[in-house]
Amino acid sequence: MGAHPLHDATHNRCLLEREAEIVAAFEAIEPALKEIAAMQWQDGFAERAQSLALQRLGFTLPRAWLVASWTAPLDMRRLYAYAVFRTFRTLAERNFDRSLANHNEGEPADALIRRWGFHAIDITPCADGRLSGVVDYILRVPPAVVVHRKSYAGSMFDIEESMRHWAEVELRRHREGLPNRADEPTRYLKIGVYHTSGSDPGHEGCAAHGSDERRAASALLERLDAFRKAIENSFCCGASVATLLIGVDTDTDAIRVHVPDAEDRMSLERYVDNARLYEATRALEREAAKEAIRLAVAECAGVPSDDAATEGMRWFCAYLLKNNMAQIEYVRAYHNGRYTDLGHTERFITVGDSFDDVQMRNLAYQAQMDTVEEGASDLDIGIKIFTKLNVARGLPIPVIVHFRYDAKVPGSRERAVKRGQRLEAAIRERYAQLVREGLLYTFVTVKDSAVASRLEDVGEPNGATEDHCACGCDSMEARS
Repeated sequence: MGAHPLHDATHNRCLLEREAEIVAAFEAIEPALKEIAAMQWQDGFAERAQSLALQRLGFTLPRAWLVASWTAPLDMRRLYAYAVFRTFRTLAERNFDRSLANHNEGEPADALIRRWGFHAIDITPCADGRLSGVVDYILRVPPAVVVHRKSYAGSMFDIEESMRHWAEVELRRHREGLPNRADEPTRYLKIGVYHTSGSDPGHEGCAAHGSDERRAASALLERLDAFRKAIENSFCCGASVATLLIGVDTDTDAIRVHVPDAEDRMSLERYVDNARLYEATRALEREAAKEAIRLAVAECAGVPSDDAATEGMRWFCAYLLKNNMAQIEYVRAYHNGRYTDLGHTERFITVGDSFDDVQMRNLAYQAQMDTVEEGASDLDIGIKIFTKLNVARGLPIPVIVHFRYDAKVPGSRERAVKRGQRLEAAIRERYAQLVREGLLYTFVTVKDSAVASRLEDVGEPNGATEDHCACGCDSMEARS
């Protein structure tokens, strides 16, 4: 049987090219550094090493770190951590095309989503790296409508922070009429994403919930309900939000959508399993497959397929299921239906604010937080994961601390820098033993929230003394 009638060949090819480029960039690091390590006592080593790094990795290394002798060989752990950081920064500056999801069946997707009754989407996935591509790959929602995407271990988001995000969006609707006027009957949609492993649910599920799928889903559903009640109890005039619970099988990227019923209630037992729906619709024509999805969603909600009161949420759920069928097809076509790396293969840990410009499965463990005290449990889980991934092989744990700022706000950048430096210092103090052993390195970056802004390094990572141009590039690269 051929591809699913709802697959998107063009979109999938573009995502595959992005994945291949990202994977190749990180996979090049270890072979290049091994070759550099082997030549460190040869004449003209520094120049040869820089030439090799530039050719194979696309950037040069801190010059001061390339001084070696038989009594003081190269610190390869430090070079490895730096190479991971620079690879990420280089990819971030690639400005990958994230507009692929901007249209749905020829119509602007953001306009459709507003027509279905939602003016903004806030997504909270688990910090697990296997959900790193939740927006661009798994759900394929246009970035323009995703006003917030912040990861937490076990998807246990901070309710008060989510309330602040909601308030910011609603204030802008009242003051600026963006993304639409405040008197339009649309809602803010909070999506929580939990995960499991279809082939090994007892070991490869959510670490924060002991790989217990029901526990993960139940805890997230309770958190979503609490967020909704918090908005309703704290603000007058019928303030309300919509919520949606989604599960992901990280083996295949197939989702299950817990469709709300006529009373806007969700249940752990009631959902549309997209893996099954994919199989049930494979032999249908395109329009028939779309209709089958809509009927499955209505049945799950327990309402007629023409029920006006639930139409918006039902159409949005059907939209996500249709998008995800293209992702299931992607995994089938390019990964033989199931990822070979069922567990963790993340490249680094990122803490602070989310960074969505580079998205791919298992790219990074994402522990978003403002302080270590606030996110200690999330970060501890990430360190535990990387102790097995990297430390067990003698490789360090690269940690990228990232915060956004608003250049329109006086002093915003300076405050973001201080937050980053404060969080970096706290991380290094919490894991002081790993730092002393050269098994944890931190890098701080900030970025203006404006579109097309670039990552900015804060200081030199771990005391590097490499010369830099004013623009932030390597001086050797600039001379090349």
